[in-house]
Amino acid sequence: QVQLVESGGGLVQAGGSLRLSCAASGTIRSINVMGWYRQAPGKQRELVADITSGGRTNYAESVKGRFTISRDNAKNTVNLQMNSLKPEDTAVYYCNAAGTSTWATPFGSWGQGTQVTVSS
Repeated sequence: QVQLVESGGGLVQAGGSLRLSCAASGTIRSINVMGWYRQAPGKQRELVADITSGGRTNYAESVKGRFTISRDNAKNTVNLQMNSLKPEDTAVYYCNAAGTSTWATPFGSWGQGTQVTVSS
């Protein structure tokens, strides 16, 4: 079983910055991809950014140039630095990890979510 614990959400004014962190623990052999998704009220959950164990990153068009994803493979952590925040970035942000468990079976896990609110 793999658990993801997020931290770092909160309330910020437009133009401000926040940093989200996520730590994975449990029966982990390896994590292939770690990422951040978000879900705004009345909308579907969408990918914000993800990063492979090799460091390859992928960003939603709406956050390119403003958000930066990074990870520490040794610590099984992933961070999302969010700059120049806009009111439309307001959402619950979820950490996601996909990899292989210690039993050599695949896993995909979600964090509990952390609220990010950007005021105008």
